[in-house]
Amino acid sequence: MKDVQNSADERGIAIQQVGVKEVHLPFRIRTKRGDYQQVFANIRFTVSLPQEFKGTHMSRFLEILMPWSEKPMAEAEMEVMLQEALEHLNAESARLHMDFTYFIGKEAPVSKRYSVLDLDCFFEGSMRKGEPMEFTLGVEVPFTSLCPCSKEISSYGAHNQRSVCRVRLRYRQGYECIYIEDLAELVERQASCPLYPLLKREDERYVTEHAYEHPKFVEDILRDTVLALRHLEGLAWFSLECENFESIHHHNAYASHEESID
Repeated sequence: MKDVQNSADERGIAIQQVGVKEVHLPFRIRTKRGDYQQVFANIRFTVSLPQEFKGTHMSRFLEILMPWSEKPMAEAEMEVMLQEALEHLNAESARLHMDFTYFIGKEAPVSKRYSVLDLDCFFEGSMRKGEPMEFTLGVEVPFTSLCPCSKEISSYGAHNQRSVCRVRLRYRQGYECIYIEDLAELVERQASCPLYPLLKREDERYVTEHAYEHPKFVEDILRDTVLALRHLEGLAWFSLECENFESIHHHNAYASHEESID
């Protein structure tokens, strides 16, 4: 049959990214324990399209993705998928972005009751023909923050809020990326207090007092996280967004930062 997508286009416009979006598939992610966690991924998979071609072959993206829905997924596997896209779609560059929810185990600080906390995460790989893949890990870590100013000026109590830090990381070639569990713990240590899905009364007292003893502005949390990330071996680049969902304002406090590490 006639291949319309492969026919010539005379408008002279190369497309930087074309492909499929909102593809929903299961994947398995390796955990810090060494086993695998099943996740449900929302996928965007694209390639570049030269100006001389009318369109790309959308079905080939799914042909590449489908066999991997029953296999473990990490940096090495994503690199294989991107290489397949470059070859099968005759493209100069390819990009694969996977959003998913990952669950980490949490033990309440006093009662030791076990629960799981959901984290919004993503894997993203981009590759140009003949070059190594650039891999980015993204994790959104929630926590509690308590206002130092409120504590200082009040006779008793201080206002606190739920907050979040959105972290994106890239590592240098030859270094393995940090586990999601370890990255979440690193961020939580910079907050006034971590979040726990399940708390008994003795735990609630602990987190209330712990946050009160560790007041931090959004700027404090961001700066402390920057310092902590700088100590990660092999890290090449990171970006941070910290946001406090204010409890006494109808707006949020926000701070961001990014840097490359030599």
